[in-house]
Amino acid sequence: MKKPLLALLLFGVSLHSGAQVMNYDMTKPQPAYTQEVGYGYDLTAVPDGKTTAPFYFSVRVPDGNYRVTVTLGSRKKAGETTVRAENRRLMVEKCVTAKGKYETFTFLVHKHSTDIPAYKAADGRETKPSKVRIKPGEVGSLSWDEKLTLEFNGARPCVKTIEIEPDTAAVTAYLCGNSTVVDQGKEPWASWGQMFPRWFDHRLCIANFGESGLTATSFMAQNRLEKILSMLRPGDYVFCEFGHNDEKEKGPGTGAWYHYATALKKFADLVRAKQGNVVFCTPTARRFFEKDHRTLRNTHGDFPEALRTVAARENIPLIDLTAKSTILFETMGEEGSKHLLVHYPIGTFPWQDKAFADNTHFNPFGAYEISKIVVQSLKDMQHPIADYLRPDWKDFSPSAPDDWKQFCWQESIFFDGTKPDGN
Repeated sequence: MKKPLLALLLFGVSLHSGAQVMNYDMTKPQPAYTQEVGYGYDLTAVPDGKTTAPFYFSVRVPDGNYRVTVTLGSRKKAGETTVRAENRRLMVEKCVTAKGKYETFTFLVHKHSTDIPAYKAADGRETKPSKVRIKPGEVGSLSWDEKLTLEFNGARPCVKTIEIEPDTAAVTAYLCGNSTVVDQGKEPWASWGQMFPRWFDHRLCIANFGESGLTATSFMAQNRLEKILSMLRPGDYVFCEFGHNDEKEKGPGTGAWYHYATALKKFADLVRAKQGNVVFCTPTARRFFEKDHRTLRNTHGDFPEALRTVAARENIPLIDLTAKSTILFETMGEEGSKHLLVHYPIGTFPWQDKAFADNTHFNPFGAYEISKIVVQSLKDMQHPIADYLRPDWKDFSPSAPDDWKQFCWQESIFFDGTKPDGN
């Protein structure tokens, strides 16, 4: 049932060209979020205007893409604001504003729930409504709930206004993968998929459907690809990076050249049948050095080569993350490369009760660097997605990585010492 005009006005929503445009003046009091109100401060106490703590603002919206415009800054004080969406998806990186000065940014945020509506399949049949079978750890996650959530973080987060409007015209890039792709919801874990939106303007929306521990087969079995197909429009893009968990499957028919290669072919066929465009990514390398302490060991066996073979045979654009992340690890060295991953001695974080020495899962800096590898690869192959890059993009080489000591990441309020599923 559509809300009457009076209710829309009460919710802070205006009508523009037939679409709902939701405007929020953050210099004025806003409510705490409830399902009944449908918008407001969320996850933390309503800010009192005196602290510099991060805060969250949520709006209840249907599935889809949303054009978000934020004006950052304050009439009363200098600000330093980072904007992230949903599960720590980086949108605006460290915006510094002087007192009385403002900066405005527009970006796209994808929101989805587990509901899969009936839709017309590529073969013309009408599907039946169904659901994505998410994992127990995803229940209640910001990635699968009924609202669009914005996180305002930084040394002094200052927000003047928020505007949210449905966008049905933008191209969407769907990300499919495992723990190296997913929007990791808690510190200190991160993946390249949640850094990827940082580099693109308001004409391209990044929709991350990855989840820790998944294989190409289990991703499809849980109806995640089905959900994407229900939303996919001709010309959209679907990125596919699997391998870390596929290589651990045992039993008849498993392995790189049969089970894995077959799943990749099916994946591509289903997307192409809906007139989508596929991009394959080989799995990121693991940080395991040979005895020479300089050369990275191949822990993926034939899986990267199997993916390269399917990509070549099916004429699918390929980003060789195995090869390029290997260059990144080897360039930073056996000790230096620890700064890319969740490698922290005990006592690094106040909540930490054990040392971290994870050689697969990235921290925010590592995820940031891998996202740059993905973007640069797209630009090097003159892929159409590179046309949507923001003006501040600077070309990147894994043989000349950024200085981890200069990287700024304001931690969110959520943390977890439990290693993500998969390895």
